[in-house]
Amino acid sequence: MTACGGSTPEGDSAGDNKEVEIFSWWTGAGEEAGLKALIKLFAKENPEIKVKNAAVAGGAGTNAKAALATRMQGNDPPDTFQVHGGSELNDSWVAAGKMEPLNGLYEEQGWKNKFPSELIDLVSKDGKIYSVPVNIHRGNVLWYNKKIFEENGVEPPKTFDDFFQAADQLKKKGIIPLALGDKELWTATHLLETVLLGKLGPENYNQLWTGELALDDPKVKDAVKTFKKMLTYTNKDHAARNWQDAAQMVAKGDAAMNVMGDWAKGYFTTDLKLKPNKDFGWVPTPETEGSFMVITDTFGLPKGAKNPEATKEFLKVLGSVEGQDTFNPLKGSIPARVDANPDKYDEYGKETIEAFKHSKLTPSLAHGSAAPEGFVTGTNQAVNSFVTQGNIDAFVKTLKQHFKQAKK
Repeated sequence: MTACGGSTPEGDSAGDNKEVEIFSWWTGAGEEAGLKALIKLFAKENPEIKVKNAAVAGGAGTNAKAALATRMQGNDPPDTFQVHGGSELNDSWVAAGKMEPLNGLYEEQGWKNKFPSELIDLVSKDGKIYSVPVNIHRGNVLWYNKKIFEENGVEPPKTFDDFFQAADQLKKKGIIPLALGDKELWTATHLLETVLLGKLGPENYNQLWTGELALDDPKVKDAVKTFKKMLTYTNKDHAARNWQDAAQMVAKGDAAMNVMGDWAKGYFTTDLKLKPNKDFGWVPTPETEGSFMVITDTFGLPKGAKNPEATKEFLKVLGSVEGQDTFNPLKGSIPARVDANPDKYDEYGKETIEAFKHSKLTPSLAHGSAAPEGFVTGTNQAVNSFVTQGNIDAFVKTLKQHFKQAKK
């Protein structure tokens, strides 16, 4: 195969480049609508190529990642698959020699200056680019029910003190302050990483994943203490709910706030038909103004893909302005390209496009960008235990052990 994938040798029965199998976990909320719109655009531009939508349900890809690992290890890769930029891509599939570099495709399409350099770094290893970002999600967003806030005279919290003051005020009125749905363990880790970012600041937060700041540092313990306090304001049935359920509590007025990435915006607007800044509002999570927790969904070309040429045609659409502006308004994300059309996006999208340009970028732990998959899995389990047991010292000690093992 060539540097950007090459073609299947003539007569190879593995594939005929007339089909592309797209593997993702986009099966619900605005994500499914975005994927279907993207596939429709691809089909219009490539009517001769059949699309196989091989999506596997499960929030944040919990089930899909397990199914993908089985296929990749069995040398039966999909033609392309969803993978978060950063450690999830580079420390697993690239490090294992399972991905084709796409430098040739980037050169051909003129993409080198169409994506921010920091973003290209997230999908590169040793000077080779391995995937195409389709979007940018912001992880550090606090969503709130505007009616509840207005009726109770509550202001959107900027600091942790603001948050606890508002939460106490709401709790006294019998309102659940913070909706959580951690049936899938990553959601509690997602809340924790926003607290870490708020308490540590972007520089110290980033140093956690380079090993420059220890996971049992007093500053980390202080952040975990804040996280523990926040959990006391959540719904008692959080372990039985997923992220959509928690977001819906805010949408229906059953809870006041929810911390979730901005795929929740896609769920609010595409699925629940809510109006931004009328039915729901948003602010960065406490003390993270000027920081942007980046989650980027990307697609690459696995080695041994049956239809590499058809796959590259899909990647071209995925990385195009039209592809990004078709997908992202429905998904709730913003385009990864710097030259996409802001007019295609709602009030939240326009605001986030600007914030992305001017904020300090930090990688998400919960979504695989900050640290290796083994550490993320261990952290999710440790967070799950912490939510019920609340032992701060034991928790940070466990995190430190998991990190040491993951870095071996």
